[in-house]
Amino acid sequence: MEASSEQSQAMLARQPIFDHQQRVIAYEVLYGADHHLDAMAQANPEAESSSELLLHAYTSISDQGEVKRVPAFIQVSPRMILEGSVPALPAKQIVLCIRLTEPKNMELLKAIHQMVKDGYRFALTDFEFSPDFDTALKLAKIVKVDVADKTTEQLVELAGQLAPYKTTLMASNISQFDTLESCIESGYKLFQGSFLSKPKAVKGRNVNANQIAMMQLIQELQKPNTTPEKLEDLIIRDPILTYKLLRIVNSAAYSLVRQVESVAEAVVLLGMEQVRKWASLIAMSANSDKPEELTRILLTRGHMCEMIAETQKMPNPSSFFMVGMMSGLHAMLDIDQATLLEQLPLGEDTKAALAKGEGPMGILLNQVLAYENGDWDLLPSDFDISLYEAAYRHSLKWTKDAMQAMYE
Repeated sequence: MEASSEQSQAMLARQPIFDHQQRVIAYEVLYGADHHLDAMAQANPEAESSSELLLHAYTSISDQGEVKRVPAFIQVSPRMILEGSVPALPAKQIVLCIRLTEPKNMELLKAIHQMVKDGYRFALTDFEFSPDFDTALKLAKIVKVDVADKTTEQLVELAGQLAPYKTTLMASNISQFDTLESCIESGYKLFQGSFLSKPKAVKGRNVNANQIAMMQLIQELQKPNTTPEKLEDLIIRDPILTYKLLRIVNSAAYSLVRQVESVAEAVVLLGMEQVRKWASLIAMSANSDKPEELTRILLTRGHMCEMIAETQKMPNPSSFFMVGMMSGLHAMLDIDQATLLEQLPLGEDTKAALAKGEGPMGILLNQVLAYENGDWDLLPSDFDISLYEAAYRHSLKWTKDAMQAMYE
């Protein structure tokens, strides 16, 4: 990918870290290109005046209606620690991740020890056990293990080897629920990976009537000639949607001088775009069995797709929001995507974008997914780095604010 160093440093994304109940307890901040911590301090300096403010943008979430900030896991190089060039960061809000290729380098271990005394926490990444790590393991708070190719027996063995040390085991690169369950049973405490995007798939499972009704509403919202009366007719079929929509329009977010009691009036006051987004949010949050993070991911993805489509003056940008949001709906409903697309009333262009990545919506969706996952090399060489970075950060904030308004 051809981009200047300064531009590359603007690429930041986040990946959630969970506890055993699939609650977000931290985010790993991913960097573009050189994976250098200076990116945290230098990215978009006009938008954020310091690395701490930038961290706040990437680690603030609305969780069950409460706005909170979780720690950030940040990759650092041994060279930066040895040189003392780690930017000043709030020690309580970060975990420094380091890959030790020389675990018996005493100069490096002394530098880490001093930073630990100063209040910093370290995680050892890409870890494979060896007695050479004895001193490092006494300093580390967390050991991050790539479990993608490990058997259950290997997971148990490694947990046993690390038991004498006061470290927390973190399993990364989990792609399936059975791997997650094996890690939990083996004693791992923290978890990271794409397992949230994979449904506990039951092929052929039907989408229930309420879910189809919600999708029909969202489809109607895409039509340029729809009316508040048509939307009201669809909304009032679902008491939960009716209640939540009225609660939102009467919330502090809209500061209305009088109570709104009619769905049609709520539609007029909010406008089609807002109703579409709120209906989508309510639909996403309807499944209480799913972690709230999945809703956050999909809403952020949808909003990012829409923002980029608007900026690039693509037709009907609201359809890009739908494609982004629906790219993980099958995981929300625990159904394989092919079956879901057969059952839901979607246009052929939307189905082609979701199933095959085809058309303008499919191409943009795949690029947003690459950015979101930190797969920078999958992005085209001529893509607009500053646009994607700004859209991603704005979408994180929009999602936090939107989910907070659900509980007002």
